[in-house]
Amino acid sequence: MNVLPQQPNTQIFVLCWLLVLASLLLAIGLVVPMLTLTKLFFSQHSFSVIGGIGQLFSDGQILIGIVIALFSVILPIIKIAFLFLSLIEPQDSASHQRHLQMMHDYGRWAMLDVMVVAIIIVTVKLGAIASIQVHSGLYVFGTAVLLIMFITHQAVRIKKQ
Repeated sequence: MNVLPQQPNTQIFVLCWLLVLASLLLAIGLVVPMLTLTKLFFSQHSFSVIGGIGQLFSDGQILIGIVIALFSVILPIIKIAFLFLSLIEPQDSASHQRHLQMMHDYGRWAMLDVMVVAIIIVTVKLGAIASIQVHSGLYVFGTAVLLIMFITHQAVRIKKQ
């Protein structure tokens, strides 16, 4: 399905601007509060992705903190960089093909799936003693994820034409 205009240069230009927008949304989504945990009606704690990672490290949950940081922060930033490179470099270069393949193979593991798993883990661990309220950070982060997935799909389709 061709969602963008027909001219490849126009499509690449639009995708570059969408990628800038997705980068801004990702940055905002990483720092804006996503959830508020209320424990036994007395204690409330709001956190963002970055704040949650910091809290995991301070609580001694180093491995989980590293996994979430890797998949929710580092890999998305690398994927955005590869997307920018693949959009601006010539189609016939070997590095271009390698970047497209890496984005296709590993990009689906970044961001959303790990965040969903983290939310499920928190929910299961807290059970009936706490409630979770979702904030705008989760929606901004999710929008960035979906936009990056869309841009990746369109970039691969355009570059393989």
